[in-house]
Amino acid sequence: MTYLPDTSNLDDWFPRNGVEGETPRLGVVVGGSLSKGLVVKLDRGQAVEELAVGRYVVVRVPDEDKPDVTKMRFFCMLTDIVLNNTNQGIQSHPPELINDPFLKDIYIGTAAYGTINVTPMLSIDEDQPKPVKTIPGHFMPVYNATVEDVNAVFGAEDEQHFYVGAPLELETTQINMDLKRLVERSVGVFGKSGTGKSFLTRMLLAGVIKWGKAVNLIFDMHNDYGWAATDERGTQAKGLKQLFSSKVAIITLDVESTRRREAKYDFEAKLGYDEIEPEDIAALRGSMNLTDAMIDAAYTLKKRWKDGWIKRLLNANEMDFDDITMNTNIAEGTMLGLQRRLQRFERWHFLVEESTGDSVQQIIKLLVDQRKNVVLEFGRYGNELEAYILVANYLTRRIRDLYVDMVERSLGDDAHKPPQLVITIEEAHKFLQPGIAGQTIFGTIARELRKYNVTLLVVDQRPSGIDDEVMSQIGTRVTALLDNERDINAVLTGINGAQSLREVLARLDTKQQAIIMGHAVPMPVVVKTRDYDQAFYDAVTNEKPFTAQTAREKLGNGGGKRRL
Repeated sequence: MTYLPDTSNLDDWFPRNGVEGETPRLGVVVGGSLSKGLVVKLDRGQAVEELAVGRYVVVRVPDEDKPDVTKMRFFCMLTDIVLNNTNQGIQSHPPELINDPFLKDIYIGTAAYGTINVTPMLSIDEDQPKPVKTIPGHFMPVYNATVEDVNAVFGAEDEQHFYVGAPLELETTQINMDLKRLVERSVGVFGKSGTGKSFLTRMLLAGVIKWGKAVNLIFDMHNDYGWAATDERGTQAKGLKQLFSSKVAIITLDVESTRRREAKYDFEAKLGYDEIEPEDIAALRGSMNLTDAMIDAAYTLKKRWKDGWIKRLLNANEMDFDDITMNTNIAEGTMLGLQRRLQRFERWHFLVEESTGDSVQQIIKLLVDQRKNVVLEFGRYGNELEAYILVANYLTRRIRDLYVDMVERSLGDDAHKPPQLVITIEEAHKFLQPGIAGQTIFGTIARELRKYNVTLLVVDQRPSGIDDEVMSQIGTRVTALLDNERDINAVLTGINGAQSLREVLARLDTKQQAIIMGHAVPMPVVVKTRDYDQAFYDAVTNEKPFTAQTAREKLGNGGGKRRL
């Protein structure tokens, strides 16, 4: 009997591309450029709705002599999806295809078809990723990226590479970040409120601590990093102290809050009025609405009244005011304004009249001598931005001076060289906004301190509020969803292919998705970040690299999940 194909199924008449068992082909290259990306016409059998921006695809260039052998691969990111047609009349008078599958099969892929725009990120020749300097030719086949393709770019997890997540729709593989390159330059974690910036930051810090790539000083505004953190559902996640008990110290400014949360801390920090410098007051210019005249007055009072100038100003009587107005150029109104603003200090119980210097010296000893990571908890004072800025500036300025001195001395003797230090600050735009970034210690660190082994990890929901020069010095940017155009522009400044990444960034999910760009990854990559759960705890407390497959096996054995 002669077999006749089913006339209602075009696959019987016209077989699809590809061999059974191979990765199905998406389409072929039909146009594009190196600067604007490639245009790929989708094959007839490829459903447009199954594609999503941020996915990775590979253009395979076959060897001319051996068509079955791939000579070169172009690793690309999908940046746009377009519906096209060969006849404009189709848009004005679309055919009725719902009840006619045969007619639909004729139209789809011929008169009406889909295209995607993809941006080449790297070329892979003999499994060696290289910068893209050319593009594939016409009609080169395009496939979804496989596990092997991703591994050829990002490599395997080891003592330098930390597993941070999986590419979209490729959850069987993993994206590994180069920790050494991560801490070499400043890092930014950005995203709108509620996108899980603190969980992202804690995950990165856990990787750095696990493999000892740097010591960390974390100014913990909302008690998210030390002992435990509570997510939006009220579920508690382990902090860095619980994960790395011997490697992390918790210092608290509010011992009552720390005890109430049943967090284990190492000691309570006390800072002295007598050690606060006019430079520390200048850092409060924006948050306390200090004028230039008030800042100048602070320097004058320090010079005239020495170390006790703040306490004397807070308790100043009429004779003190007369003495200053008669013997300096400070107006009485300026002095009164400065006094009223600094009276907020009297509400902060971590400030004492005279400091023995123990707190600062203990923190420095923990960081430099014991190579421990320090989490400074603010307790209830974290809700007062002025307290956060004052303390962060106060400590960082002193640590910076020590590091500069140690690095200068180590030029002749490596024994004096301090460990790489990463300082984590939240609400970073308050420290680094245009106009004041050049005058703050954090602006100095972002611009110059890399050579002194100090970098920043800035966490912020408003990257557009950070000075452009500082943003240009941020080597690695980990960005969750942003929906403000100015913030998106700020994050993409200086990134190759920024225009094509704009759509990808604006369409991230609100939870557990981020785009990583810059120094620590070979190319911009969109990831579904790791679950912060028991499998993660086991991974970072294990001495060996922890693979995505191992994590899934543990989850299958009863590990709970916690989403970012």
